[in-house]
Amino acid sequence: MKFGVVVFPGSNCDHDAFYAIGNVLHKPVEFIWHQSEDLANCDAIILPGGFAHGDYLRTGAIARFSPVMKSVEKFANSGGMVLGICNGFQILLEAGLLPGAMMRNSGLRYICRHVHIRVEQTDTPFTNAAQRGQILTVPIAHNDGNYTSDEATLAGLEKNRQVLFRYTTPHGPDDAAGNPNGSMNNIAGICNRERNIAGLMPHPERAVETALGSDDGLVIFKSMVEALVGAAKASA
Repeated sequence: MKFGVVVFPGSNCDHDAFYAIGNVLHKPVEFIWHQSEDLANCDAIILPGGFAHGDYLRTGAIARFSPVMKSVEKFANSGGMVLGICNGFQILLEAGLLPGAMMRNSGLRYICRHVHIRVEQTDTPFTNAAQRGQILTVPIAHNDGNYTSDEATLAGLEKNRQVLFRYTTPHGPDDAAGNPNGSMNNIAGICNRERNIAGLMPHPERAVETALGSDDGLVIFKSMVEALVGAAKASA
């Protein structure tokens, strides 16, 4: 298996994602420059956090047109596994690979701190190593993390169990109180209906070692590894 981490001008969490896969999980991983249309035979693609193209116009609005995104879209539409983290999530929304949009945080302030998110579904390549209802401690770092959509789209996300992570409090009794940015239905991360594309605003790659304050983010990357191992066994 091999992971690819796409690098846009302004990406600043690409090395964190690379480290999580290569140095912590010891799996093959390589960088893919945004101007390349070659995904280097990768089995999973990560769009990292940062400020692609300076977040001009809107977050992810310019990155969505980078040459690499044509290949990412083709890869995703053929069933390939794609994870967007923070700015990567915003890019997936702009590209139409995930539904909805991001608005400014409800308090109109940049937020950088640890939050708590609850795992809502485990039947995806991004959550299969987690327990449903498990609460993860992971950091956020964003100004535009307020997930929004029209009511029909929101209803569809809930009906089809596409909400993967929801903001909550440490022990999970009050989701609204744990929502840092005003996201509708306290949404922290979603997937597509086919469940091979996911995006979340928190940064799991910044929570892969206890020295960082939490290693809860590893469960997402371990899930991806397990999914790839399972797929390889199924095709053998």
